[in-house]
Amino acid sequence: MEFGYTPEQEILRETIRDFALNEIAPHSLEWDEKQHFPLDVFKKLGELGMMGAIVDPKYAGAGLGYPEYVIVIEELSRVDGSIALSVAAHNSLCVNHIDLMGDEEQKSKHLTSLASGKALGAWALTEPGSGSDAAATQTRAVKKDGCWVLNGTKSFCTHGTYADIYVILAVTHQDKGKHGMSAFIVEKGTQGLTPGKKENKLGCRSSDTASLALEDCCVPEENLLGQEGEGFIDALKVVDGGRISIAAMSVGIAQGALDCSIKYSKERRQFGRLISEFQAIQWKLADMTTRLEAARLLTYQAAWMKQQKKTSVPQYSSMAKLYAGELAVWVAEQAIQIHGGYGYTKDYPPEKYWRDAKLGTIGEGTSEIQRMVIAREVLK
Repeated sequence: MEFGYTPEQEILRETIRDFALNEIAPHSLEWDEKQHFPLDVFKKLGELGMMGAIVDPKYAGAGLGYPEYVIVIEELSRVDGSIALSVAAHNSLCVNHIDLMGDEEQKSKHLTSLASGKALGAWALTEPGSGSDAAATQTRAVKKDGCWVLNGTKSFCTHGTYADIYVILAVTHQDKGKHGMSAFIVEKGTQGLTPGKKENKLGCRSSDTASLALEDCCVPEENLLGQEGEGFIDALKVVDGGRISIAAMSVGIAQGALDCSIKYSKERRQFGRLISEFQAIQWKLADMTTRLEAARLLTYQAAWMKQQKKTSVPQYSSMAKLYAGELAVWVAEQAIQIHGGYGYTKDYPPEKYWRDAKLGTIGEGTSEIQRMVIAREVLK
């Protein structure tokens, strides 16, 4: 049993940390205010191999394991949750789905461009009427004249506006329940695929989120991803990894909020003393640190289990996401309290960490859904 990082993992952490501080931190607030999606940053991350973090080098990936992938997401979100969210959605959802379920031709054609950062990926499952209830998907795919014709609407699609390659889930056999949904690779510019409304979000505002309209969207038969009718089952496997990445994002956001709180407490004076000398502040910092370490350990445990292909991954990925997601909101709120009135302004970091943190309790399944998953697993 090991609780330390390897030298290679430490180098990876330092590399991503330096990148985040130099390429992201100087622009983070401006991007947030303007809801600017910094495409150039993702191209640079692609050059580092981070847009194919867990992809085999054969397809231009970095070939990292899940624990290393967690390090990447954690360090990015420590500086900006928006960038971490986009990297996580690209890697864990779109790229991972193609990597896990794609055939050799699909991987050679699409995975290489995605992993290198030359193409941006999106994954579309959620719909206006089927959020947590993914099995209630209404988008339909019908085979006609040598292609699949898709009709429907998707919502809350990360990179919906800018993606080059989409993985879209649609019902192919309405009477087969969980075995009636299939996944399709849809390329940007395909007739009938139209990006819709860009969401004006509370947090992670420089990560693009939009709806998609599919109107007689004709997709070649060879773009069926995985086995026909197994899209929903495959999506659950993909989401297991996605939840670990959101847990990692939450850990990073919480660490960033703690970092700025410690720094501020050593600079701010009240009643003739640094506020770090007051027991009330010390105890806040102690509780923030302790709970954060618990979330980090749970997240890395889930990542290790994913890497080892343990059967208990669904339970532990949900536990990590549940705890880390809710923990990040709490830590960010404590950071605001430590900063006082300044913490409520955009001149200081805590308010952004708090806004970004909230997504961790909603994205990749709400906290309530995670509790359902955990309960189902322990009651087997």
